Amino acid sequence: MSLFEKLNAGLEYLLPHHLLGRLVYAFTRTRVTPVKNAQIAIIGGLAGVDWSESKCQDYSDFATFNAFFTRELADDARPLDTDPLAFVSPSDGRISQCGRITTDRILQAKGHHYTIRALLANDPAAAEFNNGFFHTIYLSPRDYHRVHMPVTGTLQRMIHVPGRVFSVSPATVRQVPNLFARNERVVSVFDTAHGPLALVLVGAMLVSSMETVWSGQVTPPPGRKITRGDWSRRGVTLQRGQEMGRFNMGSTVILLLPPGAVSALEEYGPGDIVLMGQKLGRLR
Repeated sequence: MSLFEKLNAGLEYLLPHHLLGRLVYAFTRTRVTPVKNAQIAIIGGLAGVDWSESKCQDYSDFATFNAFFTRELADDARPLDTDPLAFVSPSDGRISQCGRITTDRILQAKGHHYTIRALLANDPAAAEFNNGFFHTIYLSPRDYHRVHMPVTGTLQRMIHVPGRVFSVSPATVRQVPNLFARNERVVSVFDTAHGPLALVLVGAMLVSSMETVWSGQVTPPPGRKITRGDWSRRGVTLQRGQEMGRFNMGSTVILLLPPGAVSALEEYGPGDIVLMGQKLGRLR
């Protein structure tokens, strides 16, 4: 834990998180063609975006930088694992942490845990994930930023939890206690053939917006109160691999499954790269 990491984390407490997010929101949605094209060329180049995977291959195909950032991939770019009992990665990214949940405590980083109840804002299903399984996946700016279903499920509830938007970079995750339970987030709870499934889209520094396919843009505005929506009677069923939402800039996805749902996990550890559709484990 270096002095630089400590100073950087200390600075983040002082920054106007949501103001910066609003500025990025406006910046990434300009439709002035020369500005938009320059954003795509410069930021996309610095991030190392792989254009060969994109369904659209020309700057003119994207109305804004955000449209480029949330670009659709070619049809064969992310094949789903062929095992019918596999649960798959909901996104591209790097594994931050994964494994068993210790009673109700999820590992954030060495020396830091947070509780399921805090992460899910006291959702009634929280206790069902005790001693279950989790995967925390960090998306960098170069990654594909749409989030997909790891297993087929029917939406029960969506919860928008306002909060801070600390960076979710590995260095900050090591420094800020309860970061994922403090940051703004969108919690989606699904019913599946294997029990409940929770997918949590965690906002972060400069992540100016999050969306779901059933409700559109959830944030901004950030809001000050937790908003809970009951979707259990609306028939929103999404198949494994189907898009469920997206980040309009990079962040983190947390996947929770109950203890009786999983028979085996693939051997992943912190820093391992995963792609959407790649097998994370096998269901019972």
